[in-house]
Amino acid sequence: MPRTHQETDARSLAMHRLVAEKIRRDPALLEIAKAKLIRSRRATPNDYYFDEWARLLDAGLDAALAVATEDSEKATALRQSSPFAGVLTPEERRSFLDEWARTHRDR
Repeated sequence: MPRTHQETDARSLAMHRLVAEKIRRDPALLEIAKAKLIRSRRATPNDYYFDEWARLLDAGLDAALAVATEDSEKATALRQSSPFAGVLTPEERRSFLDEWARTHRDR
């Protein structure tokens, strides 16, 4: 379990890089993010982060994944409202989290 915001942000970035790899192999998976974003925007209309993700997804796969995997303050903030939940299967997510915990245990 991450102990600091920096560790949480680093884990989120690594997970989004994994998600991006999967979507690049199967671009149809981007539809999962679009559908999640639609649901999120209905629940929380006029949210800056959801509006920004909508703009990025409308700009296409490359634009959305570039920001999802970018190591910047803006991208870190956007990942906190990520529409990419559900792209990884529960097994893929668990495997990632287990590996992350194992390799970052002593940091």
